[in-house]
Amino acid sequence: MWAYESVFYQIYPLGFCDAPRINDGVYVNRIRKVNDWTKHIQSLGANAIYFSPLFESDSHGYDTRDFRRIDRRLGNNADFADVCKHLHRNGIRVVLDGVFNHVGRGFWAFEDVRAHKWDSPYKDWFHINFDGNSNYNDGFWYDGWEGHYELVKLNLQNPAVVQHIFDCIAGWVREFDIDGLRLDVAYCLPPEFLRQLRAFCDTLKPDFFLVGEMLHGDYNTRVADDQMHSCTNYECYKGLYSSLNSMNLFEITHSLLRQFGPENWTLYKGKHLLCFVDNHDVTRAASILTNPKHLPLLYGMLFGMPGIPCVYYGSEWGAEGKKEDGDNALRPSFDAPVENELTDWIAKLAAAHKQSKALCYGDFKQLVLTNRQCIWERQAEGERVLIAINADSEPYTAHFDARSGQAIDLITGKLHDFGGGSELPPYSVAYWKTER
Repeated sequence: MWAYESVFYQIYPLGFCDAPRINDGVYVNRIRKVNDWTKHIQSLGANAIYFSPLFESDSHGYDTRDFRRIDRRLGNNADFADVCKHLHRNGIRVVLDGVFNHVGRGFWAFEDVRAHKWDSPYKDWFHINFDGNSNYNDGFWYDGWEGHYELVKLNLQNPAVVQHIFDCIAGWVREFDIDGLRLDVAYCLPPEFLRQLRAFCDTLKPDFFLVGEMLHGDYNTRVADDQMHSCTNYECYKGLYSSLNSMNLFEITHSLLRQFGPENWTLYKGKHLLCFVDNHDVTRAASILTNPKHLPLLYGMLFGMPGIPCVYYGSEWGAEGKKEDGDNALRPSFDAPVENELTDWIAKLAAAHKQSKALCYGDFKQLVLTNRQCIWERQAEGERVLIAINADSEPYTAHFDARSGQAIDLITGKLHDFGGGSELPPYSVAYWKTER
């Protein structure tokens, strides 16, 4: 699967393109802006883009009006097709947000129900009770996502709804040649729907990638050979920044051992979860870390741990944004990309990750662990890489059985000698490739 060897870049299109936050009905080809960032995305080492919602919606994209057309605030289908062709020509794959659990109140089929009530042919597309009333005084009650009644839950047990979704996905492959889907609130999607979706998508093109939004609980309920290929690793997202803020690397290391460690009871051995330090829903990494010098280390852990690394636009140069300041603070527009020491560092990490079978597919072991230092081991296909982290302001000498006299640091390309111990400089990360 191509995704297991990729580095993802996430774009929230409506914010990225500085579109009006409420759909004003005006067509503007803003999505072309992505083309202007392609060189930057390539230089960062990303070779796949995950686009947050970009289909016609009421406001933020997750309140879809029509799965068949690009939001007019971003352009039209032909505009986005041109963007996808440009990305594919430059070796960048395209994954779209599939928001299939719910739609907006402006969704064309729900508008028909509002107009015709029980006479609408689409009344069974939703969870409706005509004996009740909604907060909007529609004359009927309906189920909204987690109590948000601007987000109308679809009835995924209705074959007509499923067929409509599948027809739209086939259209996205036909028009945009997309390479996969990120499934919004996948933890809400019925497993039977996911099985139908996987079976259908497997017929569209080879290695069509399905990754879902999962928060807590057992990811195996949705990530399986007949459901999704991957999901978001929220458990380790928290562990990454929390370990650095509390100077307690036991937290993230134990989370990774629980998920991918050598014991038979580990949860997700052999699976490839989507890993991130921030995204469109959470405070940015540069705003949540208490020590700015830990930011490069955070990315060092991200690209060294098991999983598929994903970078959120703007965070690669240390952009800030706090969740308590609202969605606009997390989903801004930037006039142009910025390239600084952090972007150069992430590019080196991305290059190291993509070239290493051990980093893409390797198992996970702990070799050294203190509150402020850790050394992890990853092995696959005859390759062994040690991820060495020193989160302290002082150098640290690690003593352990390296099983090899020398190593090459995949980040710097420099030779490392293990003789007499290994000194880790302050605030440092190394990816030592050794002989097995």
